[in-house]
Amino acid sequence: MKFKAVVFDMDGVMFDTESVCMKSWDTVGEEMGIGKAGYMVYKTLGMTAQAAIKILQNEFGKDFDAKLFKQKGRECSYKYFNDFGVPEKPFLHEALEYLKEKGYKLAVASSTSSDSVFHHLEEKNITHYFDKVICGDMIKNSKPAPDIYLKACKELGEVPENCIAVEDSKNGILSAHNANMSVIMIPDLWQGETEIDKLLFAKLKSLGEIKSVL
Repeated sequence: MKFKAVVFDMDGVMFDTESVCMKSWDTVGEEMGIGKAGYMVYKTLGMTAQAAIKILQNEFGKDFDAKLFKQKGRECSYKYFNDFGVPEKPFLHEALEYLKEKGYKLAVASSTSSDSVFHHLEEKNITHYFDKVICGDMIKNSKPAPDIYLKACKELGEVPENCIAVEDSKNGILSAHNANMSVIMIPDLWQGETEIDKLLFAKLKSLGEIKSVL
C-alpha cells in the first residue's frame, strides 16, 4: 500500500509532554483539595480541553472547577517547559526529514489548543516540515470522533485511505480509524490493548522505526 500523507498526533508522539502533564495535575490536584490527579491524564488522552473538562467533572463532581484545574495545570506545565524546554521524542527530526525526503505530505492533528501546538513546533524548529496543522480548537468533536483527521486529510487534498496517522492513545487511534485511515501506534503512557492493536497498520517502539514501514 502506497500512502501519500502522514498525519502526526503531537503529545506523546512527537513530544514527551504527557508525563509532564501528569506531574502538573498531581501538583494542582493537591492544591485544589482533590489529591494527586495525574492519573486522570490516562482518562483524557487525545481529548480536547472541553471534552477533558467533562471527564474531570464526571470524576470529581459537577461543582468541581475543572476549567480552573486545567488552567492551573497548563501554567504548571508551561513553567516546566520554560525552565527545561519541551521534551521531544527520540528520532523526531530524523523521522520528519526521512518522510519529507520520501515525498510524503505531512500534517499535525492534535487535540491540544493552537497556541500550545505552534509554541511546541516552533520551539523545536519543526513547523516547516508540516504542510498543515490542525488543532483541537479548530474542530467541533474531540477524538475519538473522526473530525480532526477528516479535516487534516481534506486540508492535505488527500482521501483518508491514502493517509496514515501516527498515534499513541486509544482515542486517537479510534479517531483515525473512524476516518478510514490506517494507523501506526507508538506507545507512550498507554501501551495498547488486544482489540485496538487489531486496528493497527503497525506498532512501533519509536519514531526511529518509521522508515521500516513507510
